[in-house]
Amino acid sequence: MEYVRLGGSGLKVSRLCLGMMSYGDPVNWREWVLPEADAAPFVRRATEAGITFYDTADVYSVGVSEEITGRLLRRFFQHREDYVLATKVCNPMGDGPYDRGLSRKHIMDSVDASLRRLGTDYIDLYQIHRFDAETPIEETMAALHDIVRAGKARYIGASSMWAWQFAKAQYAADAHGWTRFVSMQNHYNLVYREEEREMIPFCADQGVGILPWSPLARGFLAGNRGRDGQHTVRARTDPGNLRFYDYDETDFAVADRVADVADAHGVPAAQVALAWLLHQPAVTSPIVGATKPHHLDDAIAATELALSADELAALAEPYRPKPISGHS
Repeated sequence: MEYVRLGGSGLKVSRLCLGMMSYGDPVNWREWVLPEADAAPFVRRATEAGITFYDTADVYSVGVSEEITGRLLRRFFQHREDYVLATKVCNPMGDGPYDRGLSRKHIMDSVDASLRRLGTDYIDLYQIHRFDAETPIEETMAALHDIVRAGKARYIGASSMWAWQFAKAQYAADAHGWTRFVSMQNHYNLVYREEEREMIPFCADQGVGILPWSPLARGFLAGNRGRDGQHTVRARTDPGNLRFYDYDETDFAVADRVADVADAHGVPAAQVALAWLLHQPAVTSPIVGATKPHHLDDAIAATELALSADELAALAEPYRPKPISGHS
C-alpha cells in the first residue's frame, strides 16, 4: 500500500480509504449495511492490506457506525497513532432545532458526542458534511479552529459544496489566522465529473487533498445495475441512487467502456473504474465501501493496475455534462 500526503498538509494517508458507512444498523437505518460482527472481517482485511485511513460520519446509522468504527479500529490496531480516523458533522441527528447544521453550538456538541462514540481522545480529520447556508461561515470556521486548538481534532476537512462556498470558508480562515481545510471529500467518478470544472482545479491550486466519495457511482460502474433494471439490494434500496444518477444511455456508454478496458486486462470493472480515479493527479484517496469480500479485494488490486494514456482517454471520452448533484 502506498502512503501519500493529504494535500499540502503533513498528514500521510493510505492510497485507499475504507468508508465505514457500510457498517452500522441494518434494522433501523439502511438494510444493506452490515452489523458489527459481519463488518469485522472487512476491517481486518483492510488493516492486513495496509489501509490506515477510515472515514465515517455521525449521521451514518445515527451514531452506530461511529461506535462500530471505534471498536473495530481499537481491535485491529495496536496503537491509536497507527491509523487516521475521519468523521463528519452537519447532517441531521434528530428532529430538534439544535440537531443539525454548523452552528458553534451544534459543532461543539457533536464533536464531543463523536469522540464518545468513537472511544478516542481525538479525531484525525474532522469534516463538515455539507455547507450550512444558515450559519455565518466565520462562526463555523472559528468553532472548527477552537476544536483543533483544544486537541479534539488534528486537521479539518470539508465535503460536497460549490467551489465558491469552499473558497469563502478558506478565505475566512486565512483572514483570521484560523485553521484551514486540508481536504475536500467530493462526488467524483467516471459518470459524474462536474467537479473537474471548478472544485478540483481550485483544490489542486490551493494544496487541498481530494477524497472522492461514491467512486463506483453506488456500484453502477461495477455492474450492479443493467439496462434492464436493478441487480442488488443496494441498487434497489439506496435513496442516493436516484438522487445522484439518471442512469441514462450516456452513463451506460461509460460503463460499457469500463467493461471493455476491464476485459482487455482480465480484471473486474470495479478495478478499472477505481484505477481511473487513482490516475487523476489531484486525487489523494478514494473512499471505498465494502460489503462483499471482492469489493475490498478489487479496490486493493486497483492501486496496482496501470492504465495507458489511450485507455484513460477512452474511459473519459463518452462522458457528457450533467446537472450538479451531491451538494445537499
